[in-house]
Amino acid sequence: MSDLLRLITLQDANTRVVLLGAALLGLAAGVVGTFAVLRRRALVGDAMAHAALPGVCLAYFVVGERNFAAFLIGAFIAGLIGAGCIVLIRAHTRIKEDAAIGIVLASFFGLGISLSSAIQQQPSGNRAGLDTFIFGKAASMVRSDVVFIGVCAAAIVAIVAVLARELGSLCFDRGFSASIGRPVVWLDFLLMGLICLCAVIGLPAAGVVMTAAMLTVPAAAARFWTDHLRIMLVLSGVFGIVSGVVGVGISALRPGLAAGPLVVLVAGVIFVVSLIAAPRRGVAAAWWRRRSLRRRVLLQNLLRAMHELLEGSSPRDLRESELLAKRAWTTTQLTTALRRASRMGLAQPGDHPHAWRLTPAGVTEAASVTRAHRLWELFLIEQAEIAADHVDRDADQIEHVLPHDVIAALEARLVAQGRLPASPHAIPVVGSGGPHA
Repeated sequence: MSDLLRLITLQDANTRVVLLGAALLGLAAGVVGTFAVLRRRALVGDAMAHAALPGVCLAYFVVGERNFAAFLIGAFIAGLIGAGCIVLIRAHTRIKEDAAIGIVLASFFGLGISLSSAIQQQPSGNRAGLDTFIFGKAASMVRSDVVFIGVCAAAIVAIVAVLARELGSLCFDRGFSASIGRPVVWLDFLLMGLICLCAVIGLPAAGVVMTAAMLTVPAAAARFWTDHLRIMLVLSGVFGIVSGVVGVGISALRPGLAAGPLVVLVAGVIFVVSLIAAPRRGVAAAWWRRRSLRRRVLLQNLLRAMHELLEGSSPRDLRESELLAKRAWTTTQLTTALRRASRMGLAQPGDHPHAWRLTPAGVTEAASVTRAHRLWELFLIEQAEIAADHVDRDADQIEHVLPHDVIAALEARLVAQGRLPASPHAIPVVGSGGPHA
């Protein structure tokens, strides 16, 4: 409890530094990752993170000691070279982008491991701290490291804030962006550079293996919650900050657990929660919408079947056997639909066992459902030239998801063409003689 209290109150100076560094990394990764995900460049970040390792090693050979800024500059240059190799392979060969990414990732990472092994064999090689760039070690960051990360993160956020509209246009429709005169080639290079910079500054905390996840997971989680770019940018940045702070905090409470993997695990938890609980795109919401649609379709099919059985005759009770014969229902489905119609006041039990009748509200609703179905049948026959003996199935598949404004527009169009009576209660009959009330 005392350790948790010290963490929450930020009493330890090193904890404050590391948490700030992790938060800045999470913010930068979340913001840039939004465009990387939308532009389908997430794996490019992975390739750049792996390609950065030989740059770190070569920077050590140049400066001869552990220098955080020099390592990151070397990593950035190597990452850009790796990105350039991907572009060249994709542009001048028949190799696809995914294969080019795999080639660059494996080749550069292999070179980096070889150079790292050579450095470790030197007398001062153990002091280079290159292993932290492979697996990540947030606790090794000092104040100067965090200042450097903060400057880079501020630059990334500022560039994104100024060019958010242009970068969004590039991600969603590159052709349209080019047609209105935007420099899409340079914007693409800028995005690649931002991804590379973000991947590089994330190496000390998350390491080569985990940095790509921080560029992808918060943005992917934010995508479940919104369709608006600016909101997605804010959410992705917040998710990145939360992942960094919580992951590092858990590592501080449990020193035996590395911070990098914990940061990514926290981001993974946020992603899973978003996947399940997001109100529009989440699995739970999608399941509820499908369930609601199935129940609505079942109820509307029941009402239409009852209306068609009663059409042209006086009101009477309908036996369940008649309804079963009308459509390909199971007994369970019919019972479920009848019970729901009864709860909604649209149907009620008849005077005989296993018989049902429509209530006044049910008669009105059944007529409305039947009218919508036959309007769509008419449209398919007249405009899509679908045979009359096949149109019922096609209309049955789509009529349940037509919004009211589409139905109204369809009615107005058919009335204007003289194919439908203008009465709002007229129910057309589709047959060889054409529609009539």
